[in-house]
Amino acid sequence: MFRLDGKRAVITGAASGIGLAMAELFAANGATILAVDMDGNKAEAVAQRLGGRSAGFACDVSDERSVTRCFEEIGGPVDILINSAGIAHVGTLRSTTTVDMDRLYAVNVRGTYLCMKAAIEPMVRQGKGVILNLASIAATAALADRFAYSMTKGAVLSMTLSVAKDYLASGVRCNCVSPARVHTPFVDGFVAKNYPGREAEKFEELGKSQPIGRMGKPEEIAALALFLCSDEAAFITGCDYPIDGGFFNLR
Repeated sequence: MFRLDGKRAVITGAASGIGLAMAELFAANGATILAVDMDGNKAEAVAQRLGGRSAGFACDVSDERSVTRCFEEIGGPVDILINSAGIAHVGTLRSTTTVDMDRLYAVNVRGTYLCMKAAIEPMVRQGKGVILNLASIAATAALADRFAYSMTKGAVLSMTLSVAKDYLASGVRCNCVSPARVHTPFVDGFVAKNYPGREAEKFEELGKSQPIGRMGKPEEIAALALFLCSDEAAFITGCDYPIDGGFFNLR
Protein backbone atom coordinates (compact mmCIF):
# COMPACT_ATOMS: atom_id res chain seq x y z
CA MET A 1 0.00 0.00 0.00
CA PHE A 2 0.88 3.67 -0.53
CA ARG A 3 3.42 2.93 -3.29
CA LEU A 4 4.21 5.74 -5.74
CA ASP A 5 6.08 3.73 -8.36
CA GLY A 6 6.37 5.52 -11.70
CA LYS A 7 5.10 8.83 -10.34
CA ARG A 8 6.93 12.14 -10.51
CA ALA A 9 6.53 14.31 -7.43
CA VAL A 10 7.41 17.99 -7.33
CA ILE A 11 8.08 19.06 -3.75
CA THR A 12 8.81 22.70 -2.94
CA GLY A 13 10.86 23.52 0.12
CA ALA A 14 12.41 20.08 -0.29
CA ALA A 15 15.83 20.88 1.14
CA SER A 16 14.83 20.98 4.81
CA GLY A 17 12.18 20.31 7.41
CA ILE A 18 8.84 18.86 6.37
CA GLY A 19 9.63 19.11 2.65
CA LEU A 20 12.79 17.08 3.07
CA ALA A 21 10.99 14.43 5.13
CA MET A 22 8.39 14.12 2.37
CA ALA A 23 11.04 13.84 -0.33
CA GLU A 24 12.79 11.04 1.54
CA LEU A 25 9.62 9.08 2.30
CA PHE A 26 8.16 9.47 -1.18
CA ALA A 27 11.42 8.35 -2.76
CA ALA A 28 11.51 5.32 -0.46
CA ASN A 29 8.08 4.42 -1.80
CA GLY A 30 9.03 4.58 -5.45
CA ALA A 31 8.47 8.19 -6.52
CA THR A 32 10.87 10.20 -8.64
CA ILE A 33 11.51 13.34 -6.61
CA LEU A 34 11.80 16.72 -8.29
CA ALA A 35 13.17 18.69 -5.36
CA VAL A 36 12.52 22.42 -5.56
CA ASP A 37 14.08 24.90 -3.16
CA MET A 38 15.29 28.47 -2.94
CA ASP A 39 18.75 27.01 -2.41
CA GLY A 40 19.41 25.10 -5.61
CA ASN A 41 22.62 23.53 -4.33
CA LYS A 42 20.82 22.00 -1.38
CA ALA A 43 18.00 20.80 -3.64
CA GLU A 44 20.52 19.09 -5.91
CA ALA A 45 22.26 17.51 -2.92
CA VAL A 46 18.94 16.08 -1.75
CA ALA A 47 18.24 14.67 -5.22
CA GLN A 48 21.69 13.08 -5.45
CA ARG A 49 21.23 11.43 -2.08
CA LEU A 50 17.83 10.07 -3.08
CA GLY A 51 19.21 8.67 -6.32
CA GLY A 52 17.26 7.25 -9.22
CA ARG A 53 15.92 9.88 -11.59
CA SER A 54 15.45 12.46 -8.85
CA ALA A 55 16.67 15.97 -9.64
CA GLY A 56 17.04 19.28 -7.82
CA PHE A 57 15.94 22.72 -8.99
CA ALA A 58 16.50 26.26 -7.73
CA CYS A 59 13.31 28.29 -7.56
CA ASP A 60 11.95 31.37 -5.84
CA VAL A 61 8.30 30.36 -5.58
CA SER A 62 7.23 33.98 -5.09
CA ASP A 63 8.58 34.97 -8.52
CA GLU A 64 6.49 34.03 -11.56
CA ARG A 65 9.42 33.91 -13.97
CA SER A 66 11.39 31.70 -11.62
CA VAL A 67 8.46 29.30 -11.23
CA THR A 68 7.80 29.21 -14.97
CA ARG A 69 11.46 28.51 -15.71
CA CYS A 70 11.61 25.81 -13.03
CA PHE A 71 8.61 23.91 -14.35
CA GLU A 72 9.94 24.19 -17.90
CA GLU A 73 13.16 22.57 -16.69
CA ILE A 74 11.18 19.88 -14.88
CA GLY A 75 9.21 19.14 -18.05
CA GLY A 76 7.06 16.10 -18.70
CA PRO A 77 4.07 15.02 -16.66
CA VAL A 78 3.74 16.04 -13.02
CA ASP A 79 1.78 13.45 -11.07
CA ILE A 80 2.10 15.02 -7.62
CA LEU A 81 2.69 18.59 -6.49
CA ILE A 82 3.38 19.36 -2.85
CA ASN A 83 3.56 23.00 -1.85
CA SER A 84 5.71 22.82 1.26
CA ALA A 85 7.78 25.99 0.82
CA GLY A 86 6.79 28.64 3.32
CA ILE A 87 7.96 31.18 5.85
CA ALA A 88 6.72 32.11 9.31
CA HIS A 89 6.26 35.35 11.21
CA VAL A 90 5.58 36.33 14.79
CA GLY A 91 3.48 39.44 15.36
CA THR A 92 0.09 40.94 16.15
CA LEU A 93 -1.95 43.31 14.00
CA ARG A 94 -0.24 46.29 15.68
CA SER A 95 3.31 44.99 15.31
CA THR A 96 2.98 43.60 11.77
CA THR A 97 4.24 45.98 9.11
CA THR A 98 3.15 46.20 5.49
CA VAL A 99 6.57 44.81 4.57
CA ASP A 100 5.88 41.79 6.80
CA MET A 101 2.47 41.27 5.21
CA ASP A 102 3.80 41.50 1.66
CA ARG A 103 6.70 39.12 2.39
CA LEU A 104 4.44 36.48 3.95
CA TYR A 105 1.88 36.80 1.15
CA ALA A 106 4.54 36.56 -1.56
CA VAL A 107 5.90 33.22 -0.39
CA ASN A 108 3.01 31.44 1.30
CA VAL A 109 0.09 32.57 -0.86
CA ARG A 110 1.50 33.74 -4.19
CA GLY A 111 4.06 30.92 -4.15
CA THR A 112 1.40 28.26 -3.67
CA TYR A 113 -0.75 29.85 -6.37
CA LEU A 114 2.08 30.07 -8.90
CA CYS A 115 3.19 26.46 -8.42
CA MET A 116 -0.37 25.14 -8.67
CA LYS A 117 -0.93 27.21 -11.82
CA ALA A 118 2.26 25.84 -13.38
CA ALA A 119 1.35 22.23 -12.58
CA ILE A 120 -2.37 22.18 -13.31
CA GLU A 121 -2.28 22.14 -17.13
CA PRO A 122 -0.17 18.97 -17.44
CA MET A 123 -2.40 17.30 -14.85
CA VAL A 124 -5.57 18.26 -16.71
CA ARG A 125 -4.12 17.02 -20.02
CA GLN A 126 -3.30 13.62 -18.56
CA GLY A 127 -6.62 13.47 -16.71
CA LYS A 128 -5.11 12.89 -13.28
CA GLY A 129 -2.93 14.44 -10.63
CA VAL A 130 -2.64 15.21 -6.94
CA ILE A 131 -1.95 18.54 -5.28
CA LEU A 132 -1.20 18.72 -1.58
CA ASN A 133 -0.77 22.07 0.13
CA LEU A 134 0.77 22.77 3.52
CA ALA A 135 -1.69 24.82 5.53
CA SER A 136 -1.62 25.04 9.33
CA ILE A 137 -3.85 24.95 12.37
CA ALA A 138 -3.35 28.73 12.18
CA ALA A 139 -5.78 28.70 9.23
CA THR A 140 -8.74 27.83 11.45
CA ALA A 141 -7.62 28.46 15.05
CA ALA A 142 -6.90 31.69 16.85
CA LEU A 143 -3.17 31.67 17.58
CA ALA A 144 -1.55 34.52 19.49
CA ASP A 145 1.07 36.62 17.67
CA ARG A 146 0.51 34.97 14.30
CA PHE A 147 -1.53 37.62 12.46
CA ALA A 148 0.19 37.58 9.04
CA TYR A 149 1.02 33.88 9.14
CA SER A 150 -2.59 32.96 9.95
CA MET A 151 -3.77 35.12 7.07
CA THR A 152 -1.60 33.26 4.60
CA LYS A 153 -2.53 29.79 5.81
CA GLY A 154 -6.21 30.67 5.71
CA ALA A 155 -5.68 31.62 2.07
CA VAL A 156 -3.92 28.31 1.37
CA LEU A 157 -6.89 26.43 2.79
CA SER A 158 -9.36 28.45 0.70
CA MET A 159 -7.32 27.97 -2.48
CA THR A 160 -7.20 24.23 -1.80
CA LEU A 161 -10.98 23.97 -1.65
CA SER A 162 -11.39 26.08 -4.78
CA VAL A 163 -8.94 24.02 -6.84
CA ALA A 164 -10.51 20.77 -5.62
CA LYS A 165 -13.94 21.98 -6.78
CA ASP A 166 -12.85 23.42 -10.12
CA TYR A 167 -10.80 20.41 -11.25
CA LEU A 168 -12.85 17.57 -9.81
CA ALA A 169 -14.10 16.55 -13.25
CA SER A 170 -10.54 16.67 -14.63
CA GLY A 171 -9.34 13.92 -12.32
CA VAL A 172 -7.20 16.22 -10.17
CA ARG A 173 -7.42 15.86 -6.41
CA CYS A 174 -6.41 18.72 -4.10
CA ASN A 175 -6.13 18.53 -0.32
CA CYS A 176 -4.17 20.22 2.43
CA VAL A 177 -2.71 19.24 5.76
CA SER A 178 -2.71 21.49 8.80
CA PRO A 179 0.06 20.68 11.25
CA ALA A 180 0.35 22.10 14.71
CA ARG A 181 3.87 22.94 15.88
CA VAL A 182 6.46 20.68 14.25
CA HIS A 183 10.09 20.42 15.37
CA THR A 184 12.04 21.62 12.34
CA PRO A 185 15.34 23.49 11.84
CA PHE A 186 13.28 26.69 11.71
CA VAL A 187 12.08 26.10 15.27
CA ASP A 188 15.64 25.40 16.42
CA GLY A 189 16.84 28.66 14.86
CA PHE A 190 13.93 30.67 16.22
CA VAL A 191 14.46 29.42 19.78
CA ALA A 192 18.23 29.92 19.65
CA LYS A 193 17.83 33.47 18.36
CA ASN A 194 15.06 34.63 20.68
CA TYR A 195 15.73 32.61 23.84
CA PRO A 196 19.52 32.23 24.19
CA GLY A 197 20.40 30.20 27.25
CA ARG A 198 16.77 29.18 27.73
CA GLU A 199 16.47 26.72 24.85
CA ALA A 200 15.57 23.67 26.95
CA GLU A 201 12.94 25.61 28.88
CA LYS A 202 11.38 26.98 25.69
CA PHE A 203 11.33 23.58 23.94
CA GLU A 204 9.51 22.10 26.93
CA GLU A 205 7.01 24.96 26.81
CA LEU A 206 6.43 24.51 23.08
CA GLY A 207 5.87 20.79 23.53
CA LYS A 208 3.41 21.24 26.38
CA SER A 209 1.36 23.70 24.32
CA GLN A 210 -0.08 20.65 22.54
CA PRO A 211 -2.17 18.13 24.48
CA ILE A 212 -0.03 15.20 23.37
CA GLY A 213 2.87 16.84 25.21
CA ARG A 214 5.39 17.30 22.41
CA MET A 215 5.94 18.86 19.03
CA GLY A 216 5.28 16.88 15.89
CA LYS A 217 8.02 15.32 13.79
CA PRO A 218 8.50 16.10 10.09
CA GLU A 219 8.35 12.35 9.39
CA GLU A 220 4.85 12.21 10.88
CA ILE A 221 3.60 14.92 8.54
CA ALA A 222 5.28 13.11 5.65
CA ALA A 223 3.46 9.87 6.49
CA LEU A 224 0.07 11.59 6.23
CA ALA A 225 1.15 13.24 2.99
CA LEU A 226 2.18 9.88 1.54
CA PHE A 227 -1.28 8.47 2.17
CA LEU A 228 -3.06 11.51 0.70
CA CYS A 229 -0.92 11.42 -2.45
CA SER A 230 -1.28 7.67 -2.97
CA ASP A 231 -3.94 5.84 -4.95
CA GLU A 232 -5.35 4.55 -1.65
CA ALA A 233 -6.67 8.09 -1.08
CA ALA A 234 -8.39 8.28 -4.49
CA PHE A 235 -11.75 9.04 -2.83
CA ILE A 236 -10.39 12.05 -0.92
CA THR A 237 -10.39 15.59 -2.29
CA GLY A 238 -11.23 19.04 -0.98
CA CYS A 239 -10.23 18.14 2.58
CA ASP A 240 -8.12 19.77 5.25
CA TYR A 241 -6.41 17.27 7.54
CA PRO A 242 -5.36 18.55 10.98
CA ILE A 243 -2.32 16.74 12.35
CA ASP A 244 -2.06 18.52 15.64
CA GLY A 245 -1.40 16.33 18.67
CA GLY A 246 -4.94 16.90 19.93
CA PHE A 247 -4.79 20.70 19.62
CA PHE A 248 -8.34 21.20 18.37
CA ASN A 249 -10.34 18.66 20.32
CA LEU A 250 -8.38 17.90 23.47
CA ARG A 251 -7.37 21.28 24.82
